[in-house]
Amino acid sequence: MSKESKAEGISFFQKYLSVWVLLCMVTGILIGKFLPAIPTFLDKLSIAGISIPIAILIWVMIYPMMMKVDFQSVKQVGKNPKGLFVTWIVNWLIKPFTMYAISSFFLFTVFKALITPELATEYLAGAVLLGAAPCTAMVFVWSTLTKGNPAYTVVQVATNDLIILIAFVPIVKFLLGVSDVTVPYSTLFISVGLFVVIPLVGGIMTRTLMIKNKGQKYFEEVFIHKFDNVTTMGLLLTLVLIFASQTEVILSNPLHIVFIAVPLTIQTVLIFAISYVASKLLKLSHDIAAPAGMIGASNFFELAVAVAIALFGTTSPAALATTVGVLTEVPVMLALCWFANKTKGWYK
Repeated sequence: MSKESKAEGISFFQKYLSVWVLLCMVTGILIGKFLPAIPTFLDKLSIAGISIPIAILIWVMIYPMMMKVDFQSVKQVGKNPKGLFVTWIVNWLIKPFTMYAISSFFLFTVFKALITPELATEYLAGAVLLGAAPCTAMVFVWSTLTKGNPAYTVVQVATNDLIILIAFVPIVKFLLGVSDVTVPYSTLFISVGLFVVIPLVGGIMTRTLMIKNKGQKYFEEVFIHKFDNVTTMGLLLTLVLIFASQTEVILSNPLHIVFIAVPLTIQTVLIFAISYVASKLLKLSHDIAAPAGMIGASNFFELAVAVAIALFGTTSPAALATTVGVLTEVPVMLALCWFANKTKGWYK
């Protein structure tokens, strides 16, 4: 295949990404409905509430980006800390509270006649758990799709992970008045290790060895492009697994899923807009602004789901709300990635 044909193939694949996403969602639901033994078996493959198959796929998505991280460039992040300030302020001083306010408004006011107060309270709890847990893993995917600065994104995510250790429990306790919030720290630490530390170390080692043996030019012009479609393929396979494992929830609560998805979607777009506009006002480059918006907009759903199950039970409405967060996040974030790419010209 010529370079031109290959480029056209990649363009066609990426151009209709939304179609592939829809097909993967449908495929996942069909598998969950007619071949339930498959998701049942895969669900058993987990550590501290984290699905091993999904973790592997996320690792596959993240690894190509981590190879682009030049460790020397990480040291330069401190010279331009404004992107970090945007991430920290939006994620911890704005996001949890707007999630509470927006979810409360819809669940207790807009949908008041359709949801009992007891259900609304638990749905709100699940939403708050999502709002207090900014993204760790998938943000690397969104950053890749928007051509984000890989070194800067790593620092943004790493510092966020440190803040989660301190801020998550107090924020959840404050917003929900739950005095016995317990964070499964095993889930937290394993997630950080799987989705940040291991792929980062692996990526840096691969980069170092390839440049040493083949040279910088070969690495940048040939080797790294062998993985151009890996992130997208990993994303689509992840979607199939997620929807296959959540088929029963989707089919048994279709209307309530819509009720929960509405405030979550509005919250996602709002937080992205705040971060994106703030980055514009601070005159940040697009490769910093886009990931900054993505980190706050998306959620650390592994942690949120694990805490919801620990606090309220596997079949609880709160756990359902966190699950809906997983279902709504990918389509909405893909739309935001598209928007970010279309508006790249707004930034210097």
